[in-house]
Amino acid sequence: MKVYTVGGAVRDGLLGLEVKDRDHVVVGATPAQMLALGFAPVGKDFPVFLHPETHEEYALARTERKTAPGYKGFVFHTDPSVTLEEDLVRRDLTINAMALDENGSLIDPYGGQRDIAARVLRHVSNAFAEDPVRILRLARFAARFEGFSVAPETMALMSSMVDAGEVDALVAERVWQELAKGLMERRPSRMLRILAHCGALARLLPGLPVEGPTLERLDAAASVDKPLTVRWAILVGGAGMLEDKARALSERVKAPGDCRDLAILLARERSALSSAASAGAAAVLALLERCDALRRPGRFAELLEAAGMMGDVGDVPVARLQAALEAVRAVDAGAVARATGDRGQIPARVQAARVAALADSGALD
Repeated sequence: MKVYTVGGAVRDGLLGLEVKDRDHVVVGATPAQMLALGFAPVGKDFPVFLHPETHEEYALARTERKTAPGYKGFVFHTDPSVTLEEDLVRRDLTINAMALDENGSLIDPYGGQRDIAARVLRHVSNAFAEDPVRILRLARFAARFEGFSVAPETMALMSSMVDAGEVDALVAERVWQELAKGLMERRPSRMLRILAHCGALARLLPGLPVEGPTLERLDAAASVDKPLTVRWAILVGGAGMLEDKARALSERVKAPGDCRDLAILLARERSALSSAASAGAAAVLALLERCDALRRPGRFAELLEAAGMMGDVGDVPVARLQAALEAVRAVDAGAVARATGDRGQIPARVQAARVAALADSGALD
């Protein structure tokens, strides 16, 4: 039995980056042997075990056989006779298909170290074409490693996969998982441009513009560590996107509710937020209420963050709207209600109190 460190840990070590997670491949072992050594099984599709002390993952060396379209159509085979090279050849990129033995010596049968030096993302073998998730993975690696280019033959292979309909077989949840990771990288625009170049973006997010300032704004949001909600809103709720389109794109990839709702709000209220620079108390209050800002001030703050980065309809008066929200939230609606004899008049009285508070607070001066 031989144990090797594989994948991202080897890649990041060669790049001089912090190694956060270590994965291992075990060659020449059976599940029974792993259990006898105290490893805990966790794999469903193929045998993966957790180390009894470090809890790092140890997978038995395996081969794969494509049986159906999409990323689930595989049969896995593990056996003590499967070699390390056979395991590595089915990995996605050469930079992820290297290993370190127990003495720290590098095993690099497919040129990963060469491609790290050349800053190239290149597929290991034609097995890449059997899993459409790898298109998304490569694109998000490009967003993380901004100095890396995509090998021409790899781009051509991804385009042929799109033409063959492989991307159409992806389930929404897996698409979102990869998109969300890529959006949180240093240069998310690179992920989207690569997906557009190979044709995958038009299949996954049809109608999403990749020209104009949207992607630059997305990178700007990444540069100041904006949360995923804000980045998604900028992508699908900005640059002239309509509310229905922001909703449709969010639902297409089953984006979480907080991401979907912020994108819809930005698409719907982008112009109104900019116009608030000169709006009166009643109009500002109406905007706050449409955005449910009184009940959800945190989401409204994220809306202002996203809108403040757009710039396509004018500057958003962030400080003015924040001060206005504070003034409105200071109104004791319960006290107003208790002081109103006619219960039917309560909503109007509360509304009037909030408008008066806005006007008197100086927030709109």
